[in-house]
Amino acid sequence: MSLKTIEWKDNSVIMIDQTKLPNELLFVTCSDYKQVANAIKTLVVRGAPAIGVSGAFGLALAALQSNASTKEEMINDLNSAKNVLFETRPTAVNLAWGLEKIMEVARSCKDPEEIKKIVVETAKQMADQDVKINMTMGKHGSKLFDDNDTVLTHCNAGALATVGYGTALGVIRASKESGKNIRVIATETRPVQQGSRLTAFELKHDGIDVSLIPDTAVGYTLANNLVNKIIVGADRILKTGHVFNKIGTYQVALLAKQHNVPFYVAAPLSTFDLNSNPEDIVIEQRKSSEVTGIGEKKTAPDDINVINPAFDMTPPELISGIITENGVIMAPFEETIKELFAAN
Repeated sequence: MSLKTIEWKDNSVIMIDQTKLPNELLFVTCSDYKQVANAIKTLVVRGAPAIGVSGAFGLALAALQSNASTKEEMINDLNSAKNVLFETRPTAVNLAWGLEKIMEVARSCKDPEEIKKIVVETAKQMADQDVKINMTMGKHGSKLFDDNDTVLTHCNAGALATVGYGTALGVIRASKESGKNIRVIATETRPVQQGSRLTAFELKHDGIDVSLIPDTAVGYTLANNLVNKIIVGADRILKTGHVFNKIGTYQVALLAKQHNVPFYVAAPLSTFDLNSNPEDIVIEQRKSSEVTGIGEKKTAPDDINVINPAFDMTPPELISGIITENGVIMAPFEETIKELFAAN
C-alpha cells in the first residue's frame, strides 16, 4: 500500500515529515495555518498536488482559529492566511488553486460558523479526490507502458508528492498493478535529493524494482539504452504545453529527444495554468546552503555565489504526451489542452 502524505485528523493536519526521509518515517501535527505555511516552505511537505491540499487544510485551520463574529471579518482573516500560505511556494500552481477553491466556498457561506463547517468539509473532500484523480490518471497512463519497460523518473511525483498514490509514480503503480513488469531508474535530484530520499524510498517501500543514478548519469543511461521511457510530474503546465517542473527536467527532456526516448508528463487538471505565458512565471530561488553543503557537511568554499532555481521550463516540442485524469493528450498541445478543458 502506498504512503499517505497528509490527512485531517481531530481538527489538525497530520503530514509525513519528508525532510527526515529516508532515515526516519516521522509525522508532524499542525494545529494552525502558520505551521502549515512553515511546513510547505521548509519542504516538510512538497509536491504540487500535496501542497495544494496542504494550502486548503491551512485555510481550514485559519477558519477554526478565527474569532470573527461576521462573515466579512472571517473573509478578511482567511485572506490574510491565504497570502501567508501562497508566498511559501509561488511557482506551483496547485497551491494557488487549493487556496482559491477554499476562498470560493467561504465567500458562498452566510456566516462564520457555516464557513468553518464548509471549508473543513471541502478541504477533506479535496484530499479524498486527489487520491481518486491519481488512480484514474494512473490507469490512463499505464496504457502507454509495456511489459518489461524500464522507466526513468526525475524528482518525486509519487505518493509523497500528493495525498496518496502519486502522479508519475501513480502511472508506474497502475502499470505494475495491471500485471506488467516495470523497472524504474530514479535520478538523485540534487540539490535536495528528492529522487534518492523520496522516490527510491517509496518505490522500495512498495516493492517496486528501483535503481538510483546520479543526475549526471542521465545521458549515459539513455545512450546505453538502459531506459525505454521517461515520466515526470509537473508543478505548472501552461495552455501552450510548456511544463514547469523540478530543476533538471529540461535537460532530461533534451536528452530524451536526442535518444528518441518518449518523454511523458503526468499531472492533474489542477496543475494547468490557462492564463499565464511562459515569461510570466516566477521561478522560485532556493537558499544557497542547499548547494554548498549536504546535511551538516560543507561541500563548497565559503562566500561562493550560488544560483539555485527550484524549477525549470520544458518546451512542448520535447514532450511526447501529457497524462491527466481525463486522458492522455499529445501535440499540438495548444489545441489539445483547449479541447481537454472544453470537454471538462
